[in-house]
Amino acid sequence: MTTEETPRYVRLRVDLVLEIEDPEALTGAALERIAADELLPDRERAHAQSAVREDEAEALAYLVDPFDLVAEVPGVELAQASWSSEEIEYDPDDEDWDLDEEDEGDEEDGDDGPRP
Repeated sequence: MTTEETPRYVRLRVDLVLEIEDPEALTGAALERIAADELLPDRERAHAQSAVREDEAEALAYLVDPFDLVAEVPGVELAQASWSSEEIEYDPDDEDWDLDEEDEGDEEDGDDGPRP
């Protein structure tokens, strides 16, 4: 098998911090998505609806799909994806949230690709 025929896999890590400005809109959109899912069994649908009503992070997890991030990228096929969502304490002025500092560590590990 030549190099061109050998599959190459790349792990793309994305870390987002989102501010929920309208919890009702978020929850409503997630509930609509759940209701529209024709393949979801009723028992799982009831569990999903309950989870979404109790936790905005769950609602967000129902609305964000990693496949959507790469669906239009030419030359790639999503091989595996996982994601989670959780409520966090966030302070944009705290040094712990400085993403540039984290990027410097990645460069030391050999990841010197382009940064957005």
